[in-house]
Amino acid sequence: MSEHITSPKIYILVFLSLMVLTTVTVAVAFMELGPLNDVIALTIAVSKASLVVLYFMHVRHSTPLTKLVVVAGFLWLIFLIALTLSDYYTRGMIRTPLG
Repeated sequence: MSEHITSPKIYILVFLSLMVLTTVTVAVAFMELGPLNDVIALTIAVSKASLVVLYFMHVRHSTPLTKLVVVAGFLWLIFLIALTLSDYYTRGMIRTPLG
């Protein structure tokens, strides 16, 4: 079984990218962008998580089954977050009689 060997240069570039994205996250946290703050912060967080999963967890050069498991895990996470948010946002819609 042959394994793909990633050069140290790639790891250094990914590490530097993560550091730049972390700096951008901190900078955006101090800016007043209204509702875009959350969107930008989540976009940066997803970018950083993708870099970690692809390079440091070696998913980029793994088997299709491993990639399928990773995608299924993220879909499951999105599903659970959607259910939680739907519960949270609809709590005020149902009126209960005051006893």
